[in-house]
Amino acid sequence: MLTRFYIEDHVKNALQEDMTFGDITTDYLTNEDDTMICELNTRTDGIFCGKEVFETVFRVLSDKVKVKFYVKDGDEIKKGQKLADIKGPARYILTGERTALNYIQRMSGIATETNKYQKAIGANKAKIVDTRKNTPGFRAFEKYSVKAGGGCLHRFNLSDCAMIKDNHIKYAGSLTAAVKKLKANISHAHKIEVECDTLAQVKECLECGADIIMLDNMTLEEMREAVRLINGRAIIEASGNVNLSTVASIADTGVDIISSSAIVAKAPTLDLGLDAK
Repeated sequence: MLTRFYIEDHVKNALQEDMTFGDITTDYLTNEDDTMICELNTRTDGIFCGKEVFETVFRVLSDKVKVKFYVKDGDEIKKGQKLADIKGPARYILTGERTALNYIQRMSGIATETNKYQKAIGANKAKIVDTRKNTPGFRAFEKYSVKAGGGCLHRFNLSDCAMIKDNHIKYAGSLTAAVKKLKANISHAHKIEVECDTLAQVKECLECGADIIMLDNMTLEEMREAVRLINGRAIIEASGNVNLSTVASIADTGVDIISSSAIVAKAPTLDLGLDAK
């Protein structure tokens, strides 16, 4: 979950970036006591996300701005639907409009894209998860949005889980050597994941006791064989060539996790608008 103080600090920085020396348009067009009434509407179907962030933008600007939502994070929304009513001083609504929309359009877009992938997986046990291909400074919001869309999360950062990739293996001398060195140094609470390109590497992972085995850019046939070899002895993650056309077939192989950067990096923003009444 996103904590209130984290959201507030992030929003303050975003507002500072957008209005360093004030809003010269709104400041000179409005008076302090002018009241404005607006609706937050969606112009397309999707999954909504970012309610508390949206509210925080206006609360930081003025506690006189009142926002009444009719949806919550994770709700399915339909084109033309009213999501919230906003009422308060025109000055602060106009100043905060773009920043508030930037948050929820991006977050709702990610939630919507994630939901498409998880639905495409269907009845299979696999879960769609994100990657570390995030926007710097916006990672927590993107990961929250993945959860709101029905997905699951990979490691939050480099401190969460040891992930051995091909360059790590080359540096360590072998896959086994890399796993052995990590086991001797990391906390008992951390798992070790290994990125595997071949079935031979999968077998080596099983021999040295990796916790998570990533099947990287393998064919469907190779994935099925890997699932058979592993046979529940490690969590199986599939990655590479994951899109809406392939995710169901990948899930059919029996893997536990399917990771894709597309649910965040390629998610379009959702078309939401703040309309004055």
